[in-house]
Amino acid sequence: MSSRFQFVAEFASTFGVKRLCQVLQIGRSSYYKWLAGADRRAERVAADAELATRAAAITAEFDGTYGSPRMTAELRDAGVVVNAKRVARVMHEHGVVGVHLRKKVRTTIPAKQASKVHDLLERDFTADARNRKYVGDITYLPIGDGQFLYLATVIDCFNRRLVGWQVADHMRDTLVIDALDAAARERGSLAGAIFHSDNGRQYCSDGFAAAARRHGLTLSRGAVGTSADNALAESFNVALKRETLQGERRWTGPGSVARP
Repeated sequence: MSSRFQFVAEFASTFGVKRLCQVLQIGRSSYYKWLAGADRRAERVAADAELATRAAAITAEFDGTYGSPRMTAELRDAGVVVNAKRVARVMHEHGVVGVHLRKKVRTTIPAKQASKVHDLLERDFTADARNRKYVGDITYLPIGDGQFLYLATVIDCFNRRLVGWQVADHMRDTLVIDALDAAARERGSLAGAIFHSDNGRQYCSDGFAAAARRHGLTLSRGAVGTSADNALAESFNVALKRETLQGERRWTGPGSVARP
């Protein structure tokens, strides 16, 4: 519709507004309303162009690793009042594109006979203080043709800090137990906190449950097959690979995998 209004504006002096509106089947009142809003539209276009310029600068600074969610957070930290939908739209319209990851390897294999654990977070990944809520996950780290290492994480919901992690060439439950032990060493104690994960067999194992009891943790798990129930941990995995691999298919070897 706006293209027809624009056509009328360009040729009104030649053919007249009334005739053009009749030919294009648009109401004159609608056209004049559109015409009155021209200044506001121009302001929005200029504001979007300025936002795109800032986003492009951030993209260049971080080697093209920021998608729209991280870009939104970075802009807000800089004092720009903006919502995620507008950032995504402006980035798309102005060709400001972050690195896209390739299809991932499946690391979450649900346990067939796991004991029932309730979802205590219900997708609320915020906390009013540190050491109250933690999330964790396992992700793959490609290091060669068909070869992988695996990273287990423990992230504090209060400040999104990675407080515990472990890398190994296997996905046994000792991988996630070692990550939990590392978090306990970092924090001194995890007693009284909630630890939330998916229903992968490592997190449903008797060994992990015993480690959680040893550290005084209450376990929480999302629904089977629903990644949104552990979105904070999932987003960390995506950001880690985007910012470190920068579009490459793999790290060159185990020694090239930097500390998260």
